[in-house]
Parts: sequence; C-alpha cells; structure tokens
Amino acid sequence: MYLRKKGFLLLVVIFFFAAGCTPAAQQSTAVPTQAATEAIPFTAPEPSNTPPAPLVEPTVVDSAPAGQSPAPESAAAAATQELSAPSSAADYELQAYPVPAGTHPHDVAPDPHGGVVWYTAQAAGALGRLDPETGETHHIPLGSGSSPHGVIVGPDRAPWITDSGLNAIVRVDPATEEVEVFPLPAEFPRANLNTATFDHRGILWFTGQSGVYGRLDLNSGVIEAFNAPEGRGPYGISTTPSGEVYFVSLAGSYLARIDLDTGQASVLEPPTPEQGARRVWSDSQGSLWVSEWSAGQLARYDPASDTWQEWKLPGDRPQPYSVYVDDQDMIWVSDFGANAMVRFDPVQETFDTIPLPRSPANVRQMLGRPSEVWGAESGTDHLIVIRTR
Repeated sequence: MYLRKKGFLLLVVIFFFAAGCTPAAQQSTAVPTQAATEAIPFTAPEPSNTPPAPLVEPTVVDSAPAGQSPAPESAAAAATQELSAPSSAADYELQAYPVPAGTHPHDVAPDPHGGVVWYTAQAAGALGRLDPETGETHHIPLGSGSSPHGVIVGPDRAPWITDSGLNAIVRVDPATEEVEVFPLPAEFPRANLNTATFDHRGILWFTGQSGVYGRLDLNSGVIEAFNAPEGRGPYGISTTPSGEVYFVSLAGSYLARIDLDTGQASVLEPPTPEQGARRVWSDSQGSLWVSEWSAGQLARYDPASDTWQEWKLPGDRPQPYSVYVDDQDMIWVSDFGANAMVRFDPVQETFDTIPLPRSPANVRQMLGRPSEVWGAESGTDHLIVIRTR
C-alpha cells in the first residue's frame, strides 16, 4: 500500500524531529502491526587487515498506529531494514518479530521446508510457534518445571527440545501439539541440557553443561548419557555433511569428535587456550566453525588436514556467542559485545557487521534455511531474520 505524497512527507518530518529532540535513553518504539521497509545505501569497505567499524547504523521504522500495540500473541514484524550495497555479498534485509513479553526466547528453528518457525520460550516453559506471514505466535506448554533451552526440527519435521528444567528431551507433534518426554537416566539428574543435533542414522545427540553428552534412539526410545571429557562445559553441537558429530565445551575450551558407535568423545584443542568454545557449526565441506566466547574470536577446524585458523572479530570487546553457516557457506556470528550480527566471508577473510536496533539483543542461537538466517533476541523478546539476496 502506498501513502499519499503529502502524508508521507509529513510523517518523515515528524519522525526526524522526534528523533533529534528525544534523548536516546528515553526513546521508545511501539510495536507495529505491519512490517515496514527502508532502504539504506552503503558502500562495502575494501578488504583490510584492520577490523572494520560497523558498516551500517540501521534505522528502526515505527509503523504502528499511534497508541496501538499488538495483542500478546498476535503481532507483525517490528521493523524491516533493507541494507543494500554494490556487492551482493553485503545485501541483506533484517526483519524482527515481537513475541509475548517476558518469554525470553532462547533458541529458534525454522522449518527447513518453509513456513512455521519454532522457538523456545524459556521463561514461559513453552515451545513457541511463529507464523512469519502474519507475525502471529502461539505457545505450547511443555509441563510443570519446564525450562526449554534448545530446539531443532527433526527428520520427522517435528520440533525436538532440550529441556533443562525437565532434564529431558522433548518432542512436540506439530499437528496435534502432543508433548512426548524422554527423561535422562537417573544417574544424570541435573544435566543442564543445552543443544541437540541429528546424525545421518536418525539418532539425536545432545549436550548438557553439567558435563554430559548423550544420544536418543528414536526407534527404541532408549536414551543414553555419557560423562564428558574434563567435566562441565558441553554446549553447542553440530553434524557434518558426512554425518560426523562434534560438540564444543564452553568451560573446557575444546572441540570434541564423537564416535557414533561407542559414544566416546575425542578432544581437539584449539590454538588459543581458555578461549571459551561456545557454539559450533559445520560448513558444506565438513570444516567446523567455532565461536570463541572468551577470546572474541571465530575459529575454523579442518578435519581433513587437522589444522586450525582463528580470526578476531571487529570491535574493541567482541563476544561471539552463536555461530551458523548459511547455504552459501557464509559464516554468521552473534556478537554480544557489539550488539550486532556479524557475517564472515571465508574466501575474502572479511567481516560485515549489522548492528541490531534493540539492546541488549542477546542473540543466543541461530539457525536458517535457504536465504534466511534466524536468531532469537532473548534480551528484547523478538525473533529476527536476515534475508540474503
């Protein structure tokens, strides 16, 4: 829908007058009922050995009628920002979707086939469902004491949750919303479950920060747990295109490869000690990308050559939390220190930084599907998607 020219100019004048007269710390933005798009041109920097400053200071466009806010579980995107550059590698569109206040979404999992996006409403003890077309959300309670952390979509297209409150793996039927709970063995009572992945055999592997990793056989329903090397810390976990499974330990500062037959984990040490390996993701060639939280670095491990590389993120105090590799083998990192999403080109070895308009966003995990990178802003009760073109 297009606005009349005069009305549009009036809105622009009002918007810029308000932005210039209101202190940043006191500004508030109503959640709109319809997404808005604004094009912001910028020029991509030349490759440099010096970490670049953020490329864009995005503008949040408030498209809600004055005094109107969305219903608790029905809202369209808060804002859409279109970031255009001469190079298609730096061509993004950022869109945000508010979720019910106080739910603090932790992890997010878009259905790979399109449509629904699942997220863990950690503070509500529920699984959330977002319809990206309408912005509507719906919560499915997971049971008394639930505190869901991670969520992924399984080969059955059902969401699978690592629930630290229930100390169990949880499956939700996407059609009936029936909740099925797979408790951990009694000898692992407080695993502090974190993240899960499926191998190519259909086995679900998971981590627990208390020093646990394990597997669930979907055919038999049998769940096994193992003590992790060096105790507490297992966090992110990922499956390579060849079907191998790796996890990282935040407290242990290592990457580990799991023997899928025996369950034994072999430790692989990154070059930087005590770097705080937090999340891990595989690219299409089977290399493992690791977000090094404590060191402010992005690392790559190549199993074929048994070699490591590390890159410092831009900025003074980077804090890379999550990492994700998209369908073009571009690397995405959520940076708590910069309150931004960071994209790394592994061929050019250059970073692009996309500042997030709300703070602190605290994007703790990312997943995606072709041309889409999704994250959960646990600090602001939003889901975000970066659409690449």
